[in-house]
Amino acid sequence: MHRRSFILNSAAGAAGLTVGAMSASAEDAAAPIVFFSKTITSEKAIELFKLLKIELKGKVAIKTHSGEPNGKHFLQPEFLKPLVDLLNATIVECNTAYPGRRMKTEDHWKVVEEHGFTKIGPVDILDAEEEYQLEIPNGLQIKTNYVGANIVKYDSMLVTTHFKGHQMGGFGGALKNISIGLASSHGKAYIHGAGDPSKMWTCPQDRFLESMADASSSILERFKGQIAFINVMKNLSIDCDCNGHPKAPEMADIGILASLDPVALDQACVDLVYNSPDKGKASLIERMESRNAIHILEAAEQLGIGSRTYKLVEVE
Repeated sequence: MHRRSFILNSAAGAAGLTVGAMSASAEDAAAPIVFFSKTITSEKAIELFKLLKIELKGKVAIKTHSGEPNGKHFLQPEFLKPLVDLLNATIVECNTAYPGRRMKTEDHWKVVEEHGFTKIGPVDILDAEEEYQLEIPNGLQIKTNYVGANIVKYDSMLVTTHFKGHQMGGFGGALKNISIGLASSHGKAYIHGAGDPSKMWTCPQDRFLESMADASSSILERFKGQIAFINVMKNLSIDCDCNGHPKAPEMADIGILASLDPVALDQACVDLVYNSPDKGKASLIERMESRNAIHILEAAEQLGIGSRTYKLVEVE
């Protein structure tokens, strides 16, 4: 295994972004590590996870996206199975806040089964029966995060995310997966509306993004020291896996990234899109910039839950 590393300090969001090496300093040495490989396989995902040198203890959950019916870009069960086996983990999901076959538990279960997740290990729809409140004393927009109640069953979590564009957030990465993704159906509307579910579709954009950062902070506090993240940059559509008919990807796959810092991880993914030589990146960049997507990373760093400065370690 061959590795090379860079210290990066990003200012993503500006057109024509480039990311440069920082001068050596104590701050650089403390920057969180993001491991990156251009090879997208289950074996490489396990290799990067092991490089994080974290032992996920007790009952382990793997958070992923179960995928909308007719959707095809979500992480496939066969890709996740080796991770499920390695960690003896349970795949976890929550119901949606919008109408469809993933809104009600009984329908969502059918989707989970149709997509093959029940064939690779146990699955738990966390808000199947009720929700659980996590407090956010220092939240920028919300002070409570309503998550699936079954989250209390788990001692640790691996968050596996298909990084892509998003209709509302601009991009969907690790932070979205632990905020909106782990929220109950009601909790999703609560985050989208910055505390007012009735404003789910009308909330000012930056307030929505800050609410996702707030919710993410409560998850990191809940699993403090027992949570890790893998982002997979493939099928880079401008649309989310919550879209049953996403637009076809316009740029090539980039790779797999892993980190213990979800802010650094998502920032690295954004930077890789901007710095890609692929001309097809224009649509994804436009989607991110039109939704001011970078603000979730700004808010998360403000909350102290991660760093936008990171050390990128490429693994061949």
